[in-house]
Amino acid sequence: MATRVQRRTVDLSAYPDLVVVYLGMRVNVITGLRTLFGVGPKLDAALAAQPDGLLLHEGLLFSLFPPHVGFRQYWRDFEALETWARSEPHRLWWRDFLRDSGGTGFWHESYFMRGGMEAVYDDLGADIGFLRFAPIVDARGSMFSSRSRARREGAGTTETAVAEEELYR
Repeated sequence: MATRVQRRTVDLSAYPDLVVVYLGMRVNVITGLRTLFGVGPKLDAALAAQPDGLLLHEGLLFSLFPPHVGFRQYWRDFEALETWARSEPHRLWWRDFLRDSGGTGFWHESYFMRGGMEAVYDDLGADIGFLRFAPIVDARGSMFSSRSRARREGAGTTETAVAEEELYR
């Protein structure tokens, strides 16, 4: 007996500047479990505030061993994403993580409707994503911020979460 597959698609014409971001946190050492489990409630509270421009946030499980969880987010545009990333509480989380990863690794990959991609990988215990096939470079200089990796014009409307000079003193 033949079955019919329900095929659907979407009209994204109302989202010409859409940005899709995959983010992940991977436990590198046992103490990283506390760091990982501490993120959930803080993130839930931040998202309950409904950040301007966030269209959808979905949780993902990449692996159980080692524990590696993540999210997929859809943002109206890069400017909304960047504004949120450079504001409280995200700015403080990011600053604190870059000072001490708490036994975890973090990464994100961004994909832009108008073309282009960018990514960063911090303290991961294993190569994933673009790291598995593309040339690897240090996240410094023009590769330090998402804005510059994505080749976006200007300096952004808000101060970066952590300045490169502060991180590499």
